[in-house]
Amino acid sequence: MTEHTAHLDPYLCARFYINGQWCLPVVDASLPVINPATETVVAHVAKGSAQDVDLAVSAARAAFAHWSLSTIDTRVQVLTRLHELMLARTEAFAQVLTLEMGAAISFARAMQVPLAAEHIRVVRDLLPHYSFETMEGGTAIAREAIGVCALITPWNWPLYQITAKAAAAIAAGCTVVLKPSELSPLSALLFAQLMHDAGVPAGVFNLVNGGGADVGEAMAAHPDVDMISITGSNRAGALVAQAAAPTFKRVTQELGGKSPNLMLPDADFATAVEKGVMSAFRNVGQSCSAPTRMLVPRNRLAEVEALAAATANAIVVGDPACVDTVMGPIANEAQFNRVQAMIDAGLNGGAKLVCGGPGRVAGMDTGFYARPTIFSEVDACMRIAQEEIFGPVLCIMPYDTVEQALALANNTVYGLSAHVQGTDLAQVRAVASRIRAGQVLLNYPAWNPHAPFGGYKRSGNGREFGVFGFEEYLETKALIGV
Repeated sequence: MTEHTAHLDPYLCARFYINGQWCLPVVDASLPVINPATETVVAHVAKGSAQDVDLAVSAARAAFAHWSLSTIDTRVQVLTRLHELMLARTEAFAQVLTLEMGAAISFARAMQVPLAAEHIRVVRDLLPHYSFETMEGGTAIAREAIGVCALITPWNWPLYQITAKAAAAIAAGCTVVLKPSELSPLSALLFAQLMHDAGVPAGVFNLVNGGGADVGEAMAAHPDVDMISITGSNRAGALVAQAAAPTFKRVTQELGGKSPNLMLPDADFATAVEKGVMSAFRNVGQSCSAPTRMLVPRNRLAEVEALAAATANAIVVGDPACVDTVMGPIANEAQFNRVQAMIDAGLNGGAKLVCGGPGRVAGMDTGFYARPTIFSEVDACMRIAQEEIFGPVLCIMPYDTVEQALALANNTVYGLSAHVQGTDLAQVRAVASRIRAGQVLLNYPAWNPHAPFGGYKRSGNGREFGVFGFEEYLETKALIGV
């Protein structure tokens, strides 16, 4: 893909979207955007400051007065136009996602963009049926928009996380200030233009690009922000919570994961192992819910290793612009280096290397291309078993009993997601009920955009998607004596 394929607009890159207009930053500063497939700068975007955040929050605060009182029909109409426009511009979004974070173009077209559009459709469809007021005895319970919402989104699923947050907030009657990741900001600029073209009223949606220290912290600490929602690393989540604490605003966080994939003894291993590897390596392993710990019966370990290696070795790694590519590059240099360090940690820690290993993919000296890597005989005390790697690295961990497997599954500070495979559905459900995670997937079901997504323990707090994500943007009021 040439760097012109995505039709980047230098005008948008140099500006923020505030109060319905494209505005130059208060301070003239910019950030480079790197194509991870070529390691070249493909754009510069405006770098925001606390002053830009003030302008955006002020616009959002003013707009909240009328948007919070808008009719359900008005919001449904806006969300309908937004959904239609996103589907119409799927190719433009897919090309930009490939450019800014290396998503394979086929994956961007089939997953990154359509699933992002689904978040808009789901909240649009639930709005007319949602009861914003219910009765409890002689008391009316009202659900009202919480206010101005600051949204911080990550680089690994840029558009998908933007729509999950922004669509729910706007549907609830809130107004928004968005800070996308500075590593993948281009799709967010296209989304802002989408908002404008869909007729979202001025001030309801605002965007300020920049880093966490400059923009994210200012948003979290701002006294006129009522809620902040962040998807990101545990470090970033902690910093946001600390900055938000003095103003007592609501903070929702979707953070790290180290998800287990527990294969019960009666699982169909020929199918389950292949699907498990591909699930772990989806989006180049850069998913917080990726099932990167495969727990298998010890007496099936050699079989699992062979199946897993065959699957990983068949993955087509290459130019993300090629339609045959399954796995493009790691999204940025810092993450590539992190993945390499963790592969070294696995080797140094005594894990058995089944396939892959350190270094770039053979013949690909340019671009952040990591080798699909599988370790076996991984012990729970090893770093690769405990720390989120966020790359194409899978740990196979043997167990002797189902009770031991459950202990391994729960032996993590995280609790975002988990998988269980087996043919005895009663046992699958019983095992799933004992795993401490916000979402457990049984035998690789289809993605459900209505299913609540969020974690236990250090994976964060709050939920996203469907009605559960929508309600995060509502306050509860009791009207007593009505």
